[in-house]
Amino acid sequence: MSLAVTALACARGGVPLLEGVSFALRPGAALVLRGPNGCGKTTLLRCVAGLQPALAGEIAAAPDAIAYAAHADGIKATLSVAENLRFWAAIYGTTDIETALERMNLRALADRAAQNLSAGQKRRLGLARLMVTGRPVWVLDEPTVSLDMASVALFGGVVRDHLARGGMALIATHIDLGLPEAEVLDLTPFKAQLPAAGSGDFDEAFL
Repeated sequence: MSLAVTALACARGGVPLLEGVSFALRPGAALVLRGPNGCGKTTLLRCVAGLQPALAGEIAAAPDAIAYAAHADGIKATLSVAENLRFWAAIYGTTDIETALERMNLRALADRAAQNLSAGQKRRLGLARLMVTGRPVWVLDEPTVSLDMASVALFGGVVRDHLARGGMALIATHIDLGLPEAEVLDLTPFKAQLPAAGSGDFDEAFL
């Protein structure tokens, strides 16, 4: 089981951002995406996760292999921490939430309503959802937003353990997660070439 992306092209708001992006992830591997703000990292991740169509190219992965985590924490405010994890576990057909509570340092908060958590605690809960999905490919868009250094290290350990069990991770981040074996892909060379102004193929209102 692996993830393979071939000659991918993607756009945001009708504007082509990237073209010709190819990479592959094997079990146990991580790939970190780099590039300046606005270069298309988030758009590429959304395409890989199936949240928006690509302009061209192919994304090959097993059905239901991908778990996606981005800026939204994806939690229900009125449910407790444990109830949130049980909800997501039920969605994905799994049952174990104890590991997620322990590894993301949430056990002492298990009975607290999510709406009463700090921003960092909510983020830890949002990332703990990954651990109850049972899915091998984690697609992560700036996963450490709102986390302090200790929590970043905590999550880095969770990702390393996921890889050690044969999982995979595709990550857009500028933070060192302590993944020395991770490969880095700079998206700058894959910037799409926009049609020339006045060619009739491009809507300048998007600029």
